[in-house]
Amino acid sequence: MDSVALWCTGALIAGGIYWFVCVMGPAEQKGKRATDISGGSISADKVQDNYDSYWSFFRRPKEIETKEKVPDFVDTFYNLVTDIYEWGWGQSFHFSPSLPGRSDADATRLHEEMAVDLIRASPGDRILDVGCGIGGPMRAIAAHSRARVVGITINEYQVDRARAHNKKVGLDALCEVVCGNFLQMPFPDASFDGAYSIEATCHAPRLDDVYAEVLRVLKPGALYVSYEWVTTDKYRGDDLNHVDIIQGIERGDALPGLRSHADIAATARRVGFEVLEERDLAAPPAGPWWKRLKMGRIAYWRNHMLIKISAALGVAPKGTVDVHDMLFKTADYLTRGGDTGIFSPMHMILCRKPKDSPPADSSA
Repeated sequence: MDSVALWCTGALIAGGIYWFVCVMGPAEQKGKRATDISGGSISADKVQDNYDSYWSFFRRPKEIETKEKVPDFVDTFYNLVTDIYEWGWGQSFHFSPSLPGRSDADATRLHEEMAVDLIRASPGDRILDVGCGIGGPMRAIAAHSRARVVGITINEYQVDRARAHNKKVGLDALCEVVCGNFLQMPFPDASFDGAYSIEATCHAPRLDDVYAEVLRVLKPGALYVSYEWVTTDKYRGDDLNHVDIIQGIERGDALPGLRSHADIAATARRVGFEVLEERDLAAPPAGPWWKRLKMGRIAYWRNHMLIKISAALGVAPKGTVDVHDMLFKTADYLTRGGDTGIFSPMHMILCRKPKDSPPADSSA
């Protein structure tokens, strides 16, 4: 082989490796890189131990007896998965209906904007994001509505990532991020003009506790919308395949137990909300939200190979391979949940705090 052919072959191989790793690797070119994947706030030498502890706790969600420990394990979960989510999925840790002729990014943004449109946020309003993650929805909502958005997440590492992204895109004046538990929020009564949660309250052991806290911090007459993870009316508890799918979703996503769609509005009313609207945003004619998971099979194997190489070289912490493998298996359960129609990640409920709602009893 002459020198020209050899040079061309080498250039082709180098270009292919660059495309495979740098172009196709990250979900967003300005987001997380494969070489930056970590265990969040967990030190590198403790990632494997924390993964093992998480897995032993959530492998049988329906049998969890010490549910007061769930928030700590949810925090552990997001330390383990945040970098992988951001690298492989993007900055918005949720699903959205697929839209013909539109990109995944467009579908995600429109799904987020719908939430703030439903609560009728205006420029200058103070809006609460309940379970904000690294702030993808927060930034889209702030840019769309010009409302001031305050997000809360239990994970300190996500707070740091969200603040960095807010500053990077010039939205830090509209977006504030607080580290805290949404079951006991560090906000005064009646201090928000509206609130939303996008696929976040599924982590709460009791939905009543989250909804009651949101009700407390909203001003009388303010609106709250939530996209909930639920089992649909097609789910059958006596169908072993159905049970396997739902339990696979639960243990792979740090859920203390998925709720039925029939329980959501009843819970909201029980804590004092008025329910204005309720519908499944995943129901036809909406495009399949799980289509993106199916299309990502090749990307998974590419990413898994890169993570294995990074872990072998000591770039990624020991245990990262197990975490990524867990997430791939969970993606299969989610896809099966979508294909069978027994699971929805976007059961929407729109609520209002009554205008004559009495002040919260701080002694309760």
